[in-house]
Amino acid sequence: MQIRNFSIIAHIDHGKSTLADRILLAGGAITQREFREQLLDDMDLERERGITIKASAVTLIHEHNGEKYMLNLIDTPGHVDFHYEVSRAMKACEGALLVVDAAQGVEAQTVANAYAAIEQDLHIIPVLNKVDLPAAQPDRVAEEIESVLGFDAMDCLRCSAKSGVGIPDVMAAICDQLPGPKGDANAPLQALIFDSVYNDYRGVMVYVRVINGKLKVGDKIRLMSSGRTYPVTGIYKNTPHETAYETIEAGEVGFIIASMKSLGEVHIGDTVTLDLRPAAEPLPGYREPQRVVFCDFYPTGGSDFEDLRKAIDRLHLNDASFVYQPESNEALGFGFRCGFLGLLHMDIIQERLEREGGVEIVQTAPTVTYEVATTDGTVKEIHNPAELPDPTLIDEIREPIVRLEIITPNESIGDLMQLCETRRGTYKKQQFLSQTRQILEYELPLAEIIFDFYDKLKSITRGYGTMDYELLGYRADNLVKVSIMVNSRPVDALSFIVHRDKAEARGRSLLVRLKKEIERHQFEIPLQAAIGGKIIARETIKSMGKNVTAKCYGGDITRKRKLLEKQKEGKKRMKRVGSVDIPQKAFMTVLEQGD
Repeated sequence: MQIRNFSIIAHIDHGKSTLADRILLAGGAITQREFREQLLDDMDLERERGITIKASAVTLIHEHNGEKYMLNLIDTPGHVDFHYEVSRAMKACEGALLVVDAAQGVEAQTVANAYAAIEQDLHIIPVLNKVDLPAAQPDRVAEEIESVLGFDAMDCLRCSAKSGVGIPDVMAAICDQLPGPKGDANAPLQALIFDSVYNDYRGVMVYVRVINGKLKVGDKIRLMSSGRTYPVTGIYKNTPHETAYETIEAGEVGFIIASMKSLGEVHIGDTVTLDLRPAAEPLPGYREPQRVVFCDFYPTGGSDFEDLRKAIDRLHLNDASFVYQPESNEALGFGFRCGFLGLLHMDIIQERLEREGGVEIVQTAPTVTYEVATTDGTVKEIHNPAELPDPTLIDEIREPIVRLEIITPNESIGDLMQLCETRRGTYKKQQFLSQTRQILEYELPLAEIIFDFYDKLKSITRGYGTMDYELLGYRADNLVKVSIMVNSRPVDALSFIVHRDKAEARGRSLLVRLKKEIERHQFEIPLQAAIGGKIIARETIKSMGKNVTAKCYGGDITRKRKLLEKQKEGKKRMKRVGSVDIPQKAFMTVLEQGD
């Protein structure tokens, strides 16, 4: 039986998951009755948002030209934040279907994923999906694919995953065009771990792609990075229903259960080998994913710190790509500092914590990682503005820079360039995609795009623009820490790092919003933004006044004056000892950057 391992890659919402379902139906893995939208997206959140978050692997047996083929399909996410999942899935494949929407055309993630697949030496089959839409222009899109990615426009397959048009051609191309795996079944076992999932009853389920050798139930395996050994108690494949197998050979994909208690024991990208006949060397693994966005989660409502800890621990079992550590804050109490692959990833984790963990959380504004070079020559990473050393010890602060690719209609180019310039972007190049669209390339600080850049891009391009970014490294700039003081006391959770030219405007706009969120107290509250010891902006929340002279009618003016002086003294004393209640909503105002 011949084996074909392939993944489906595309921009978000171009129909990957629907095509995966259609391939399962065409291969006889599911019946028409079972055929439904997003069969492989089994998380509620994936189905609601209509996006794939986790890559999933499925095996089906298909007959083509009288010969049987085992097709191992790995469905991958399309969003830029989950690019790490895509790169892992590609390592387990020899080929990929590059799906492009025949109405939307080539988008930013299409380009990024295609280049990633080419780097991995995958054989790529371009597929035009949604050709039955009234707005579809398959000829124009095929030319775009040829001009940007270099595939022959004539080689693009045309299909509609929703209606099933052209699916037999796709199935035939998978069998005929994609190369089979090259592994040797008699060599010592080498299997690449490309995913792992925690199950309450079975422990860790480890997804592997066997490169060389064979594995059977009862074998004792060794993880090459840690040297730990485990007995294999079960080998399964999703077909897409779970099916048990006795053995799994070179070129095949499946998941094994081997009495592993926690995901901490398993490293994605590790090599599995046999304990008695180990492989000489491990397979090249993956680069560790880079966490680029950090924020704090604190329990709120009826939740407490322990509930949040349990929810985060449980979620971390199934998504090891975010990191966390305990954090405390005088305004919000005890919580966790978490690192994510991007803003959508942060949003998804927060929603999964609230749903699956049953906790209510408040989240501080997201920040990026900075590098600080100190005067004694050391360089340290800063995830939180509060961790910055004393300004006199800082030699320079470096911020993460990204290469940003924007695909946009021609008429929006001027406004987009202006947006990138205001966000301290450096123009790199411009490339024609078709008669109506172009690719813009900029280098700009990550801190400038993690807030509302994507929303602004969408509104400027009326929804037609897409973007993709990759981290280039760190670069020094004139950055400063702006501290926010409420009633002369610094509030660490509200401080932020920003370019000096924007410090005053950002500080002032934050104070104006804070002023609206903090209620008036019995005493006057000064709100200040400061760089070091220098105040750069100030707003004042007036005290609530009580008319103490209401009972004084007529008589000497000194009576009124005495009462007012007494009130003034009282307010002064209150201001000194009184504490200001900062509502949680005030911490969220830092999020709304607003120009």
